[in-house]
Amino acid sequence: MTIAIQVDKLTKTFSVQKKEPGLWNSVKGLVRPVYQSVEAVKNVSFSIEEGELVGFLGPNGAGKTTTLKMLSGLLYPDTGKASVLGFTPWERKENYRRIFSLVMGQKYQLWWDLPAMESLLLNKEIYGVPDKQYQSIISELTEILDVKEKLHVPVRELSLGERMKMELIAALLFSPKVIFLDEPTIGLDVVSQKKVRDFIRFYNEQNKATILLTSHYMSDIEELCRRVIIIDHGLILYDGGLKGILEKFADSKVVTLILEKPASEQDLAGFGEILLNEGEKVMIKIKRESVSKLSAELLNKYSVRDLTIEEPPIEDVIRDIFGNFSRK
Repeated sequence: MTIAIQVDKLTKTFSVQKKEPGLWNSVKGLVRPVYQSVEAVKNVSFSIEEGELVGFLGPNGAGKTTTLKMLSGLLYPDTGKASVLGFTPWERKENYRRIFSLVMGQKYQLWWDLPAMESLLLNKEIYGVPDKQYQSIISELTEILDVKEKLHVPVRELSLGERMKMELIAALLFSPKVIFLDEPTIGLDVVSQKKVRDFIRFYNEQNKATILLTSHYMSDIEELCRRVIIIDHGLILYDGGLKGILEKFADSKVVTLILEKPASEQDLAGFGEILLNEGEKVMIKIKRESVSKLSAELLNKYSVRDLTIEEPPIEDVIRDIFGNFSRK
C-alpha cells in the first residue's frame, strides 16, 4: 500500500502568557508580561496508508488539533518533517491545497447570513470545479445527507446538524484525497451523529479517501475506525488496532452472573471489584489473568443460572488512560 501521510518527529511549542488573578496582577501583566512555553506536540511520528480511516484520540489539550493544523499547513512545526501525498504541508503549494480538506466541528466556513448554496458556489469557483462535476457532487451529497431542501435556506436558520452536513459538502466539493475531520459530530443529537458517521463511512469506502478523525464520542471511533492513535500531552501513547487497546491497557474483564438467589456483597468482595449487586444480577471486575480461575470458583460456590465474561467498555478504558497520564 502507498503511504498517504508520513509524520516524523513533529514538535510544536507555544509561548503562553501567564496571568495571575486580580486587578494589580493584570496591570503588571500589561507592563511586564511573563511567558511560559507549552509543548503542544512532542516528537510525534506515525504513517497512514492511502484509503485508511484512522481515529486520532486524546483529551482536551492533548495536541490533536495542533497536529491537524500542521498537516493542513496552518501551523509551522518547530522541528520535524511531514509529507501528505508527497507534499510538505506548510509550504502551502497550490496543488496541495486542492487535494486535502480540513473540517472543524467548532468552526464554520459557510457564510452565516447567506444560503448554503452561495458558499458552495463560491467554493466551486475557488477550486475550479467544472459545472458538470459540481452538479453531480451537489446532487449526490445533498441526497445522501438529506439536505437538498435546505440549500437555499440562510445558514443561520439551519439546525446544528444541518449546518454540519453543509460544512461536509463544502469540504468535499472538490473531491479531496485526504480529509482531516476535527470533531465533526460535536454538539449533534444522536440521530444527526449517526447520519454523519454513515456518510463518512460511505465517502471513505466509495472514494478511497484517507481520513484522520478526531472525536470525543467513542461511538464515532468504534463504528468507523479499525486503527486508532492516542495522544496526550503531545506524546503518542498508542498506535494500533482498536481491540489492541483493551489488551494493552485493560487489565480486567467484567464477569456478569445471574444467580438463583442473592449473594452478600461481603462474600463476593473476595473475587474482585463489585460493579453491580442487584439481587440476582451481579457484575464483578476481575483481573484478566484470574478470570478463568475465579469464574470456576464462582460457579462452584453459587447456584448460577447464567455467566458471561466481557471486555470492559472501550470508552471506560480510554477514559482511564487519559486520567492516569494526566495525573503523572
